[in-house]
Amino acid sequence: MEVQNTNLTGGSLQISTDVIAKIARCAALEIDGVADVACGTQGKVKELLELVRLQPPVTVEMHDGIAAITVDLIVDFGTRIPAIAEKVQENIKASVQNMTNVAVGRVDLVIAGVALPEAEPQA
Repeated sequence: MEVQNTNLTGGSLQISTDVIAKIARCAALEIDGVADVACGTQGKVKELLELVRLQPPVTVEMHDGIAAITVDLIVDFGTRIPAIAEKVQENIKASVQNMTNVAVGRVDLVIAGVALPEAEPQA
């Protein structure tokens, strides 16, 4: 786990890349049209794999103090993916920079799935 070190007057501050990943996940979920931040499995298979996750849906890599963030998204059916992607990228970048003061160089998105509308129960 890499951390961002910032020297403060009274000591130092370390921000884990796991914290940056959680901020990025929350920022992505704030955007309308994003159904989930996940690796694309759905239903019962998803529930089983939650226990044995092979790859996290948000990864953060630090290079010379600049974060590169990759997020796997599941979007709602019928939404314009390019428009959502731009909003998600902007929101993640702004949220991470505002909360941590860590520069974000890039936000890469992987559209891992599409959430289908819930079927209405038939009477």
